[in-house]
Amino acid sequence: MEFGILFTSHPHRDREPYPHQAVHARVTDEIVTADRLGFDYAWLAEHHFSTEYGIMPDVWVYAAHLAALTKRIRLGMAVVTLPLANPVRVVENANFVDILSGGRVALGLGSGYRKYEFDGFGLDFEVRRDMQDEALALMVDLFRTGKTSRRGKYFTAIVDGDYELLPQPLQKPYPPLFLAGGTDRSIGAAGKLGFGLMLSTLTPFDTLAKQTAHYRANLAEASADARANPAFGQIDIARWVYVAESDAQAKKDSEEGLLRHLRHFSGGHQSGYLGQVSQGKDSISDALDYDALARSTIIHGSPKTVIARIEELKAKTGLTSLMLHYPPWYGSEKAKTSLELFAHEVIPRLRPPAKAAE
Repeated sequence: MEFGILFTSHPHRDREPYPHQAVHARVTDEIVTADRLGFDYAWLAEHHFSTEYGIMPDVWVYAAHLAALTKRIRLGMAVVTLPLANPVRVVENANFVDILSGGRVALGLGSGYRKYEFDGFGLDFEVRRDMQDEALALMVDLFRTGKTSRRGKYFTAIVDGDYELLPQPLQKPYPPLFLAGGTDRSIGAAGKLGFGLMLSTLTPFDTLAKQTAHYRANLAEASADARANPAFGQIDIARWVYVAESDAQAKKDSEEGLLRHLRHFSGGHQSGYLGQVSQGKDSISDALDYDALARSTIIHGSPKTVIARIEELKAKTGLTSLMLHYPPWYGSEKAKTSLELFAHEVIPRLRPPAKAAE
């Protein structure tokens, strides 16, 4: 099993006051810490316009900056919102940053779920999945052959004849490609296209089991070319994770901050997304209660409890990678202490010592 951290560049509004410019130094420090601790991935989340959520307009600019500051951690995009992007530029940038980082890029893609982001770019939120489908077909051409000739309703690209997409990446045949899924349509698409699957922090364990089964059923339809994706069959599940010396200490440290963060998801433009990904007993849609979430969704507690919860999740889903997530409200020092405990007390017990955190 591999272990990454999802960084949403979410400002701590009490400590990083408007216009929240300090958030980037703090997140960068946490990523450098994750690299030192031996985590496998730093996943970067693209978000626009909100002072209530992430501030990261260009994951590629940031990833190129991080490539020079880190040594071994892989730089993952979680995710590039395809309807807001030019798919040709996404492939170019993925390949370029793969070179700059020495072959450390992983590319997660998604259709987006925050309407105000689409409003800001003047795009129709309701057709985002159709836009994603067009973009994915075009990108698959470019990753596999360096050429494409597609004319679509939303995206058109002609790169053929004497021309090809450059640069080519270091990783062969191309960097690992993942697709974020919250609906049967997107999860099925991930399987049929041979993409790795990324699943939401908000989804209860029992629902994740159904989603991963649906993904594996669709993997059987993937073509031989699709199976060449380095991320083929991989399942990366995001979870809120917090480790402390005891379960009681974990709750004391994290309850207020976690529930503060989740209140943002209980209304507004993201409420439709919440309904898609968090249905079920003790889910966020059911109630904002720490103890209920500890039963259904989050992975908080002592190292022993966290290990048991991850083993339970693996038994239910067969995940290959865990993406740790946490809100900014704990404070950077508590967050880094939790990461230290996870690296030293949890990771070595869940994979062979040769790959454990340093």
